Amino acid sequence: MAPKAAALVLVLLAISGSRADVNPDEVASVIWKYFTELGSNAKDTVDQLHQTEISKQLNTLLKGNLQTVSAYAEDLQARLVPFAVEMQERLAQDTQRLKEQIQRELQQLQAKLAPYADEVHQQIGTNIRELQAKMSPYAEELRSRVDRGAGELQRALEPYAAELRERLRDNAQGIQASLSPYADRLQQQIDGGVESLKERLSPMADELKAQVEQSVAELRRGLSPYAQEVQDGLNRQLESLTLQMERAAEELRTRLAASSEELRAQLSPLAKELREAASGDAENLRQRLAPLAQQLEQRVGSTLEAFRQQAAPFGETFGQQLVQRLEELRGKLDTGAAGVEDHLELLEKEVREKVAAFLST
Repeated sequence: MAPKAAALVLVLLAISGSRADVNPDEVASVIWKYFTELGSNAKDTVDQLHQTEISKQLNTLLKGNLQTVSAYAEDLQARLVPFAVEMQERLAQDTQRLKEQIQRELQQLQAKLAPYADEVHQQIGTNIRELQAKMSPYAEELRSRVDRGAGELQRALEPYAAELRERLRDNAQGIQASLSPYADRLQQQIDGGVESLKERLSPMADELKAQVEQSVAELRRGLSPYAQEVQDGLNRQLESLTLQMERAAEELRTRLAASSEELRAQLSPLAKELREAASGDAENLRQRLAPLAQQLEQRVGSTLEAFRQQAAPFGETFGQQLVQRLEELRGKLDTGAAGVEDHLELLEKEVREKVAAFLST
């Protein structure tokens, strides 16, 4: 498992490197997954990384993907494997230290804020209400973009149902000859419509991340006067809050893209059925096409309506997640108790920074 994960890290680097465009964030995501999968078997895994056979496999993978710059591949392998091993060993040792540090900082922060508990509650409550007020237009805008995109795609596909019914009036040979090009055009329209929908929805995640940064900055300004002498602890908690919120925004982007691809997967069988009908015998062609011609418009409509029902509420769900994170922060400031997610998020941030610094060399 772990050697495969290590190999996956290097494959990603090799493929990215062959384009001379190594994406540190993508690499960091794979490395972080690799580290979190090590679990309690870290020592065995580190030992396996030093095995000759694994080194040979990694060398083959790198050279295979970077044939034109083999010197870079060798240098990358020579430096990345020790880097990964060293970072894993350090993180294994630092995990408990970071847990204790966060818990200690949070307890100090809670003690410092205790005399101002009412003011702190009021400040976070105000931030929650302001965030809800700001998220509401975003949720409505996302719902509107989903509706507009689905509506445009439905209007673009409607003529195909009428065209198919019209084709049924031709002779069998004429229908069969024109059916494959018709199916190709239908598939192209589906693909184009889905891509247009994704382009319409994707920027919402970036807009929401910008709003998240602004909201956390406002919260920092509101709480800082009560946290004199423990600013590091407050900053660490707000960093953790920012990471949680940004991750929620990325999850929104992923869910919207996945829903769009699911829409494509549900509409594409219509074109496939038409191609299959065209490949059959001409005599029964009209009989096979008649039900599809009657159902085409209805199936497109029901599929797009299901997409609307699924994707439109994502904005409201995102807003609820952000409010929940703020409520959790208020609870931690009240009790001084840190959760396991606090240190893991900050460890992940450390991994991403180290990977970016490593790749910049």
